[in-house]
Parts: sequence; C-alpha cells; structure tokens
Amino acid sequence: MKGKATKNPIFAFTTWIRRQPPKMKAFLATILGMAALLFLRMVVEDHNNLFVAAEAVHALGTFVLIYKLTKEKACAGLSLKSQELTAIFLAVRLYCSFVMEYDMHTLLDTATLGTTLWIIYMIRFKLRSTYMHDKDNLGIHYVVIPCAVLSLFIHPTTSHLLFNRICWAFCVYLEAISVLPQLRLMQNIQIIEPFTAHYVFALGVARFFSCAHWIIQVFDTRGRLLTALGYGLWPCFVLLSEIVQTSILADFCYYYVKNILGGQLVVRLPSAVV
Repeated sequence: MKGKATKNPIFAFTTWIRRQPPKMKAFLATILGMAALLFLRMVVEDHNNLFVAAEAVHALGTFVLIYKLTKEKACAGLSLKSQELTAIFLAVRLYCSFVMEYDMHTLLDTATLGTTLWIIYMIRFKLRSTYMHDKDNLGIHYVVIPCAVLSLFIHPTTSHLLFNRICWAFCVYLEAISVLPQLRLMQNIQIIEPFTAHYVFALGVARFFSCAHWIIQVFDTRGRLLTALGYGLWPCFVLLSEIVQTSILADFCYYYVKNILGGQLVVRLPSAVV
C-alpha cells in the first residue's frame, strides 16, 4: 500500500510542496494565483459576473451550514462570532446598497443575511448545548473596533453623505477579517468535519472570485477604476482588503483540497495553519 501511495501523482506533488521552504511555497502560490486570474480573464466575458459569483458561492456555503444544522442537529465546529460578524457587515452593506446603489447585489445580500440570522438563532438557542464556546475564543471587539476606527480615517471620497461613506468602508474592512474567529476555532480543534470544511472552502472560493473581480477590473481599466473610487488611500485599501481576505483563507483551502483529493472527508489541520 505504501508503494502505491508514493506512485500517486497527487500524493507525490503534495509531499513535494510540504518539503519546500516558506518562500518557495509563497512563490508557487503567487504563480498559481496569477495563472487562475489569467484564466478567469480569458474565460469570463463580463467580469462583473465574478462579483455576482462571489456572493452566490457565499450564499451556497451558507445553505451548506443550514443543511448541517438541520440534518445533524449540532453546531460543533461552527463559530458563532464569525456568523455574528458576517451578519453585521451584511446588514451595513445592505444599508449602503439601499441608500447608495440598489442593484442585484442587494437581493443576494438580503438572502444571505436572512440565512445567516437563522444560523445565529439556531446556534444561540436551539443547538447551544453543542456549541464549542470555549474554543470560539476570539473576541468580536478585537475585530470590530479596529475596522470601525480605520473606517473613520480611510473611507470613500465620493459625493455621498459622510456617514454612508464611513459605513461603506466599515463593511469592506469587516468582511475582510470576519472569518478570523472561525479560523481560530478550527485551529483550536484541528479536526474539521465535512460540512464546516465545505462552508469555509466556499468562503475561500467566494473571496477569490471577489478579489479576481477587482484585480482584473483594475488592469482592464488601466487603473482608472481606482481613481473612480476616489482619491487618497481608500482605493488602495479596497484592493488590499480583497487581497487580505483571500490570503487569510488560502492556507485552509490548500489543506481542504489536499484532504479531499486524498479521499479524506474530514480535514485535519496542522497547529500552525491559522
């Protein structure tokens, strides 16, 4: 059996990746990301569809959680705090959509917020006995307060009301790091059951689509998109937020794909992944 495993090209490739130093891993990840961006740029005609795809995949991941909660009647492995942070940034983004630019994204956000609130209700009240409170130990204030402070100083310079512009910046920053409590919980338990792993992987895919949308648009418009967002540091911080939230989940997505290709439904994480 060991001889067969070593002949498996996937096993051999992942083993080779694990043996590489951190700088080489970062280089390979960068090359892979650039190749994926180039592929999407050639295949997707309307790049705005990438943003719609990002929200659709996020909604799909949320429905995976709903299936988990209704089927297993347990919420072990799920971070209530990440769900609450998700509800906060979705609610703020919905407000901004209604007062600034009502479009299709508003409908997708409304559906995702509704299902997220249902998940919060189930964890808090119906399935509280299975909630890993001691493992979900990253305080929300460590995430919300820095985002709120940053949004006061770096926000859009459009013609909208100052309060609305600050809210817009706040939801962009909060979305970028809202998954941190979930990653902290997974780091604490290190063994992730399938439905939770599928959900977090869906978040990673959604983040990548969203990041790809912004990067491709910047290149296609030769930087004019950034100037259209305003002046100062805000345009750079929008793009940086997209890159940060993609990078945060990239490591987990690697281990997810590795375990799935290896025929393992349960994802096992090393202690230093997050």
